Amino acid sequence: MLVYDKCLLRLSDESFVGAAGTSVVVMLANTQNATQPEVFTPQLGELLNNVTRKAAYGSPRMFAVGSAAVTPFVSFHGMAQRTRDLAEDDCNSCLTRALGDITKCCDGKQGGQVIYVSCSIRFEVYRFYNIKAAEAAMSPAPAPGGGFNGSDNFGGPGSNGSDHTVRTALLVSIPVVVGLLLVVLLVAVYLCKRNRKPHKHVQMASARHADDEEMRSSESLLYDLSPLRAATYNFSEENKLGEGGFGPVYKGTLQNGQDIAVKRLSATSQQGQLEMKNEVFLLAKLQHRNLVRLLGCCIEERERLLVYEFLTNSSLDKILFDPARQHELSWGQRHKIIEGIGRGLLYLHEDSRLTIIHRDLKASNILLDADMNPKISDFGLAKLFSIDSSVGNTSRIAGTYGYMAPEYALHGIFSAKSDVFSNGVLVLEIVTGRRNTFTQDSGPSEDLLTRVRAETNLRPIQAARVTDHLQMHAMWC
Repeated sequence: MLVYDKCLLRLSDESFVGAAGTSVVVMLANTQNATQPEVFTPQLGELLNNVTRKAAYGSPRMFAVGSAAVTPFVSFHGMAQRTRDLAEDDCNSCLTRALGDITKCCDGKQGGQVIYVSCSIRFEVYRFYNIKAAEAAMSPAPAPGGGFNGSDNFGGPGSNGSDHTVRTALLVSIPVVVGLLLVVLLVAVYLCKRNRKPHKHVQMASARHADDEEMRSSESLLYDLSPLRAATYNFSEENKLGEGGFGPVYKGTLQNGQDIAVKRLSATSQQGQLEMKNEVFLLAKLQHRNLVRLLGCCIEERERLLVYEFLTNSSLDKILFDPARQHELSWGQRHKIIEGIGRGLLYLHEDSRLTIIHRDLKASNILLDADMNPKISDFGLAKLFSIDSSVGNTSRIAGTYGYMAPEYALHGIFSAKSDVFSNGVLVLEIVTGRRNTFTQDSGPSEDLLTRVRAETNLRPIQAARVTDHLQMHAMWC
C-alpha cells in the first residue's frame, strides 16, 4: 500500500473490498507541543469525535472536516475519512480505533495523523485542506434516477439490491483493475525509490520549484509553518515591523520565549523567490557579530518565510532620520556603528570563505541590537566570488539609487569597491544625520554627496555645516 497526502494506492492478492482494514500504515506526530493543553485537549477530543461520526454516518462521500477555536488567535482543524467500500458501522469502528491511536501518539501536540488501511484521521493547528473542496465533498449528493435511493453508501439502509449489483460489477472488473494497478504500482515504486528522502512531519509545498529542493538541502534549519503562524498571531498587522521589496516582516515569539523576526515572501513577488534562495545559501554559511543571523526558513504549503534573530532597535534609518529620535545616537554610538559596519564588510570581502558583494548597503539594511551594535542584513541581492575573482558585470542593475557606485549604476560593473562607495554614503548619513535623497529627474541634484562636496570646498570651519547640532558640538569640543 502506498500513501500520499492526497491519495493512496493498494494492491493485494486477496479481495479486500468491503472489509475494514485497521492495521496502521502511517502514524505521525507534530514535534511542537500545544499551547494551553488544558483547553486544547478537551476541545480537540470533541472536534475529532464530531468529524468521525459525520464521516461514518452523515457524509455521502465518507469524509468530514471541522475546526474549533482554542484562543482568539489559534484554531485547530480536524479531518476524518474512510474508503467508500465500507458499511457505516464498519467505518465507525475503524475511525473509533484510529481516534484511540491518535489520542495515544499525539496527546498535547499541535498536530497528528493516523492512517489505517481503510480509514484515516488527522488534526493540525492550521487548515491543511481546501475548504471549498471539503465543503463540496460533504454536501449531499443528488439522487440518480432509479439509483441508490438518495445514498451512495455501500451497505446503507434500503440499498440491498443496489449493493448486490455493485458487488457483482466489482467482482467482474477486479481482474482488469488489478492488472492496471500492478502497472501503476511498479511505476510508483520506481519513482519512490528514485526520489526517496527521509520523511518528516512537515507538510511542504510540492517540489514544483527546484529552488525549494535546494533550500531544503541547505545548512539552514527548516521550520514548521504552524508555530510561525502562532508566533506572529497569524501574521497580524499588530505584529508587522515593516515591509520591503521582498515582502512584510513580522515580530514573533516562539513557545520557548525566543523573539524572532519573520520575513514573508509576497505572493506576487517573482524576484523574491530568487532573493530568498540567495539569503538562505549565503547567511547559512556566514557567522559574524556584525551580520544578522538567519535562524532558518519555511517553505511549507504556499508560504516562503525567512526567520531571523529579532533586534530590538529595528533598523538604523528609523532612528537616524527621525528628528524625534536622533538625540538617542550620541557621537560615540555613531562611531561604534560606523566601525561595526566596517568590520562586517571586511568579513564579507576578505575574511569569509568566499568574497561576497552585498550590493544594497544602506541605512534601512543596518539593524541595531539592544546595545546599538550594527548588523548588516538583507542579502537578497548579494553576489559571491571565488578567491581568485573579485569583479563582476551584470545587465540587471539592482539596488538603491543614491548608494550605487557610478560604475555600477552606469555600466553594471560591481566589486568590493561598490560596497565601499555605498558605505561612504552611509558614513556621511550617520555623521550628518541627513538622508541622501536622490532623484532621477533632469533637474539640479540635491543629494547629500553634492551638498557635502559644495560645502567642504569652502573654508574648513564652514565644513561643520554638514553636521547636525549634536555632531557639531561633539566634534568641536
